[in-house]
Amino acid sequence: MNPILEAQLAHKSIRQYTDQAIEPALLQQLIACAQGAASSSFIQAYSLIRVTNKENRQKIASLAGGQKWVESAAEFLVICADLTRVEYCSEQQGLGKLAGNTEHFIAATTDATFMAQNLMLGAESIGLGAVFIGGIRNDPAQVAERLNLPNQVYPIFGLCLGWPDATPDLKPRLPVEVILHQDRYDSSRCETDVKAYDAQMQAYYQSRGGNQKSSNWSEQTATAVQKKKREHMLSFLQERGFLKS
Repeated sequence: MNPILEAQLAHKSIRQYTDQAIEPALLQQLIACAQGAASSSFIQAYSLIRVTNKENRQKIASLAGGQKWVESAAEFLVICADLTRVEYCSEQQGLGKLAGNTEHFIAATTDATFMAQNLMLGAESIGLGAVFIGGIRNDPAQVAERLNLPNQVYPIFGLCLGWPDATPDLKPRLPVEVILHQDRYDSSRCETDVKAYDAQMQAYYQSRGGNQKSSNWSEQTATAVQKKKREHMLSFLQERGFLKS
């Protein structure tokens, strides 16, 4: 084990923060380090919006489903897939505007996500707490309007950063042997794997220090995906120049 591996294993979503600010130079350093993440063909198709305006934070917190930590975190960043610079390069090189190809959408989304995970890990390595906010996709059009996002840019998720004021229990992840397949995918073990993990998660939910409940992974997962379909996302993305072909 080394500090990086230990930090990866210790990740917890932090939603309660002290009033202590994050020094601007430290934030800049964390972002610079996050940029060391892998990038598809080195296109670096992402941008961050640092949201400091109180009214914007309140509105985004409300749009995200009343997530008050968006307001209370020392820093709130919106992670965006951004193809504006890529399109500029394409036009300057005589190759024309982007055509909304699905591949470009995937490349920009993964670029931004790799960078954001690096940013979270770096922040956690120095004692900061963080949580991603997927709830901004509840109404991405309003978020985009408030942040003045142009076409070829869309908000993927938010990121709260701050000094922790509470330490939640560590959730057990799926066992490695469940997610790791040898040479070919083995779908025959799905039922057994899920049932075993359900039992583990139910015991966790009932024994943790706070917010105890009677539930399991299947229940939580099914509810999360079936009640958060966000069917507006396709038309929103297409209006922004993504996923047209």
